[in-house]
Amino acid sequence: MMLHIPAVLSGAQVSAMRARLGHADWVDGRATVGDQGARVKRNRQLPAACALAQELGAEITAALAANPLYFAAALPLRAVPPLFNSYAGGEHYGAHVDGAVRAAAGGQSLRTDLSATLFLTEPGEYDGGELVVSDTYGEHAVKLAAGDMILYPASSVHRVEPVSRGERVCAFFWIQSMVRDDARRAMLLELDRTITRLRARLGDCEDTVSLTSQYHNLLRMWAET
Repeated sequence: MMLHIPAVLSGAQVSAMRARLGHADWVDGRATVGDQGARVKRNRQLPAACALAQELGAEITAALAANPLYFAAALPLRAVPPLFNSYAGGEHYGAHVDGAVRAAAGGQSLRTDLSATLFLTEPGEYDGGELVVSDTYGEHAVKLAAGDMILYPASSVHRVEPVSRGERVCAFFWIQSMVRDDARRAMLLELDRTITRLRARLGDCEDTVSLTSQYHNLLRMWAET
């Protein structure tokens, strides 16, 4: 399941982040990947341990904690703190799949069920730079408004097309979900959305209470905590 989550950050938040990132000390992005990724990765990143990355990452984490669509879709158990990358002058990231296990905060490891890319530049600011995700239905090119985020299975083969004009700046991170199976997460999200629509029309009637019960019983059956 791929899901567009709009307006994770406000325009003011994006502008403030971009101003600070404009003075950042970027490093070669190949320093943070394994051998397979390093062969096809050409971009720049902020070191994860630098103060700027940690401060901006904490702001994004707080915004996501207040986003009900993100929670309903990801059912997050734990996440890697957001990282930041930049592409310009033909930089790109060839076809690859994200590693199955990543280090998280506090020395913990997490299983990467979901990948997330949060766009910090407007589509008109750069040419190229599409995130292209492959699944059983083909290839999907993603280039979202600044402040919007795409959530997709970390098991997907994906790439970032070369940026031929301007600069593409994004935050990215990985999530371990309470429900590891993508199809089950998609089912729970659809059920959650249906319950929300029905409650808006009918209130807490017998039917909405029954559906809510089914949602939580499925989550209880499938969740790993």
